[in-house]
Amino acid sequence: MLTYSFENIGHAPLYAHLYRCIRRDIEAGVLQPGEKLPSKRALARHLGISTITVEGAYGQLMAEGWCTSQPKRGVYVASDIEKAAAAWPKIEPENSERPENPAAVPPSPPLRGTSPMGGGEIFTAPLIDFAARSASAETFPFSIWTKHLRRVIADDADALLSRSPGQGVLALRTAIAGHLRRFRGLAVAPEQIVIGAGTEYLYTLLVQFFGRDRRFCVENPGYGRIRRIYESLGATCLSASLDSAGVRPQELLASGAQIVHISPSHHFPTGLIMPISRRYELLGWATGAPDRYIIEDDYDSEFRLTGRPIPTLMGIDALGRVLYMNTFSKSLTPTIRISYLVLPQALVQPFRDRLGFYSCTVSNFEQYTLARFIEGGDFERHIRRMRTLYRRRRETILQLLKKSPFADRIEILEQGSGLHFLVRFHGAGTDEAIEKKLAKEGIRMKPLASYYAETTMPPKEAAGTFVLDYSAVAEEKMGEAVQRIGKALYT
Repeated sequence: MLTYSFENIGHAPLYAHLYRCIRRDIEAGVLQPGEKLPSKRALARHLGISTITVEGAYGQLMAEGWCTSQPKRGVYVASDIEKAAAAWPKIEPENSERPENPAAVPPSPPLRGTSPMGGGEIFTAPLIDFAARSASAETFPFSIWTKHLRRVIADDADALLSRSPGQGVLALRTAIAGHLRRFRGLAVAPEQIVIGAGTEYLYTLLVQFFGRDRRFCVENPGYGRIRRIYESLGATCLSASLDSAGVRPQELLASGAQIVHISPSHHFPTGLIMPISRRYELLGWATGAPDRYIIEDDYDSEFRLTGRPIPTLMGIDALGRVLYMNTFSKSLTPTIRISYLVLPQALVQPFRDRLGFYSCTVSNFEQYTLARFIEGGDFERHIRRMRTLYRRRRETILQLLKKSPFADRIEILEQGSGLHFLVRFHGAGTDEAIEKKLAKEGIRMKPLASYYAETTMPPKEAAGTFVLDYSAVAEEKMGEAVQRIGKALYT
């Protein structure tokens, strides 16, 4: 699906901005002659705008000859683009899209002091698990997946038994490149993509590629497994704290880190969305030395449930300092261990020279099946179904909490995106006490404090704050869950 930002467009009409975005993609070859554009309703829903806005943009594109309409089929990029290009002057990028000096952004507030604390698991078999971070079995499209698998076995038998290239089979890398262009607005080539059995495997490749002598940095708080994997591979792994806009660039600079691993579109666990000013500030940090890079972890970008899609950091990186990473674990199921890494063009050949001897760790069966699943449009249809399901779950749990007898004793902190949000429990005791009380009632939920590095003390406002991931909790279980929470903490 086409993805554009509507931030900082001034007083320009929305339809005019959308028209300019689509036309630039046509001029740049991102949208090819004869390619079908999304339906007006689907694009409006995806971008969070009205169908009238999309209709206005499409009407202008057709009036100028950039697109054509086929009755009962939709709007297509015109096959004869040269006529339109000759008739109209080329659109230049708007000044607001990229500042002349990305580093020239006011510094963040001063650093807050820290000291040691940690957290841990209490039990393994909860009745209702708000920390699972996984998809449930009933949401997986078994029949469609099986259909593609059978076709792969019938049509691609020779390829299935051939050795997979180290970066993955071309069919899957091509399908992913197309998906990124449509859904995330990223124009990347299949040769830039590396397929791996899970993001954890890709982390190990990155350490081997960059070298164990490099200083990696992760967000604090953050997903602790990333830090542990880097450290287990012998790399130095630092932590940088966050402010309201994300990781602090001045702290990153002071640490001497060379590579920073971040999730700017939806930070885990706080849910922060990094604003464009901080993104350019981080790009400014990356260009300050030749060995600095940013790893953009876009782990649940498909599930921004409210507002417009957030553009990628790689999409605004003009100097090739961002490596993009995503996974199918959240969108399909964690048991299909397929993730991918997108390298800047300048790193493709060095990566092949250094690590090209590896075989791909994902079976050909799964690679070719997923390629067909994406190419046939089934993946995007699955994402739309899952968005509807998760939006309903999110609204249900939020309404139940807001209408509960203890609503005045909790605070909901959420950014309207992703599959989790934060809940702050007032007057319920310490984090450890809250976790144990919930566990006795069969509720598993992890405190925000447990996601901070062991060498730091979480800020005071983290106390009593828990991460509630609703992705694996059935809607019919949520009423019971809220009752159990109230019984555990406020009776």
